[in-house]
Amino acid sequence: MRTSVKIIIVGLCLLLGVPVWASTPEEDQAAWRAYYEQRFPKVPVEDFINGVYAIDPIGRENWEAIEEFPPYETAISNGEEMWETPFANGKTYKDCFADGPAIEGQFPYWDKERGMVITLPLALNECREANGEPPLKYKKGPIADLLAYIAFESRGQIIDVKIPQDDPRALAAYEQGKAFYFARRGQLNFACANCHVSSSGLTLRTEILSPALGHTTHFPVYRSKWGEMGTLHRRFAGCNKQVRAKPFPAQGEEYRNLEYFMTYMNNGLELNGPGARK
Repeated sequence: MRTSVKIIIVGLCLLLGVPVWASTPEEDQAAWRAYYEQRFPKVPVEDFINGVYAIDPIGRENWEAIEEFPPYETAISNGEEMWETPFANGKTYKDCFADGPAIEGQFPYWDKERGMVITLPLALNECREANGEPPLKYKKGPIADLLAYIAFESRGQIIDVKIPQDDPRALAAYEQGKAFYFARRGQLNFACANCHVSSSGLTLRTEILSPALGHTTHFPVYRSKWGEMGTLHRRFAGCNKQVRAKPFPAQGEEYRNLEYFMTYMNNGLELNGPGARK
């Protein structure tokens, strides 16, 4: 069976709530990539990190012009200052992350001891709390600035999310994230996959729907619609609101597992955040 057909059938089964045959994450990822390669045969795989601008030449021209003087530069500078500024106890983020700020490629990961997916924003706040500092809000503001600096320092790293074979809870988290992606919700009865898999490249109102491949590579982003920086989980919440569904808490289990699935699907692609979007 062609992989493009396979992933659509799997997605439809998940949307309809009917059982599907078992597939490994590796098979899912191969089918995911093959689907977008077949749907957009003129787009180099590595270009999907640019989101909708990989498939929208007119939008790409405007985006490239914006990137000459990127609106996220201030966020990067603010984030660097946060990284270097000592906490009240004299320690800094460097005491939590010995590898320095270029660490985005290490996240998300499965923490076997705690039995949960650890994302970068969660790890940053846990560092703060361990050093007597209050946690940052997860959707925008200082957390987005700090993430922008880390993303900038991490550009070019290759995504390589692992799903440990010796812990079935890790696979369960991945499967929960996958199920979330294909589950319909809200008054409009839409799933993430309705827009970004089966309808990717089509136009909704005046917007071209971006392909899901590459979605997690460029966050946090400065959105013209927001007029500021925002995190990946802010975007998740916004999508839920658009289909008139109640958003889940940022950095709650639902969104962390969703990020785990989506980032795994991007294995092999480069990180290129922070980004600028409409």
